Amino acid sequence: MHYAIIAAGEGSRLAQEGVEKPKPLVEINGEPMIGRLVNIFCRCNAESISVIVNEQMRDVQAFVKALNPSVPLNMVVKSTPSSMHSFYELSRVMPSGKFCLTTVDTIFRETDFRGYIEAMEKSEGCDGMMAVTPFIDDEKPLYVETDGGLNITAFSDTRNEGVKYISGGIYALGERAVKVLERCMADGVSRMRNYQRALIAGGLHLKAYPIGKILDVDHAGDIAKAEAFLKGEG
Repeated sequence: MHYAIIAAGEGSRLAQEGVEKPKPLVEINGEPMIGRLVNIFCRCNAESISVIVNEQMRDVQAFVKALNPSVPLNMVVKSTPSSMHSFYELSRVMPSGKFCLTTVDTIFRETDFRGYIEAMEKSEGCDGMMAVTPFIDDEKPLYVETDGGLNITAFSDTRNEGVKYISGGIYALGERAVKVLERCMADGVSRMRNYQRALIAGGLHLKAYPIGKILDVDHAGDIAKAEAFLKGEG
């Protein structure tokens, strides 16, 4: 499995709330978020890791350059207008094959993540597997509609009757998904949620993989929440 991390955002909300470090270097239980992800990926059979970093975040660039993982590490330095554009830049340097993409501030328990990756590695006949969660702590959640077999049928900005899950912001995908990404870029699509809708519209078979809880670190108060969660306190 190849892995990719989007760390190109400015982290402006954290800065406005008094957090001095750039978001990727914010520590969760003493470990910078970007370093935590790289370490987890290496323990989850990583073949390579690709990271995109904002041009202005020189401290983050230096941190990534100093990492010495046991697998090839590619770093793209580029400021982009959206996560989808960051994904596109990463897709140009990632090796071919199955990959898992996430944003740098996505917090999950490693045991949950390992089960998810193992399921994707064993999967046959599906083009991707999205980590989903019933836990909603997002300002603008993306709801994931599924059938009885956890096949994804739609993505929605509003919660329709019977919908149990939202997107956890972790995407395990195959090469067909990259082709859809290229078409989205050509058509001027600009948001990850619209890209996900394009996957369904393009006829790709996506599965949902439920994970109990996934958090995003968007605000200063989320740091303590994430630390408590990983300690088993939340």
